[in-house]
Amino acid sequence: MPSPLRHQQSSSRPAPVVRALACAVLLLGSACGGLGKYVWVEEYQEKPPPPDTSYRIAAGDLLNIRVWNQEALTTSARVREDGRISLLFLDDVEAAGHSPALLSQQIQTRLKDYINNPVVTVALEQARPIKVTMVGEVARIGPLEIEPNSTLLQVLAGAGGFTEYAHKDRIFVIRQEDGAAPLRIRFRYEDLVHAEGRAYAFRLRPGDVVVVE
Repeated sequence: MPSPLRHQQSSSRPAPVVRALACAVLLLGSACGGLGKYVWVEEYQEKPPPPDTSYRIAAGDLLNIRVWNQEALTTSARVREDGRISLLFLDDVEAAGHSPALLSQQIQTRLKDYINNPVVTVALEQARPIKVTMVGEVARIGPLEIEPNSTLLQVLAGAGGFTEYAHKDRIFVIRQEDGAAPLRIRFRYEDLVHAEGRAYAFRLRPGDVVVVE
């Protein structure tokens, strides 16, 4: 006759329901189902911007430069890869790394050799695109240029959408901040398309990697 204890042990093998419950318990941090460590976007604590929030011009930015009462000198200029722009009279002007206000002051100073009391304003007409990388079950993988402040939904559309093998609740953004270990932030497609919670308000940053499993 079989031992009652032996019978109890054999009937207590993990069932799929038990495994699912275990996965739920370990939702925010463990490698349940091979997903690895991640944090849901609702739990993600985005670091505040640095104290100096003034915009810094960079290569690829389109600037609008206006010289008061000098229409011939009013122009739009794209910042080249070397960080400079070309202006009438002044040739090359270093723009990258400066704020628009500082650049306007520098242009004013240099124009004094040609114009009496120049008044210059510099405005950002179009910010440079940022680059993210698409990986996994999307139609187009690899680097993708996007507009600043793009949402994850816009980026997925820009990559051509999902393949037929995509798990729409396994969308991750891998982000690295201040030299820390990369952080995997998880999203559900349902939350994105229904504009629910913090998922819809999330904005991509330069260097982010979007993974669809």
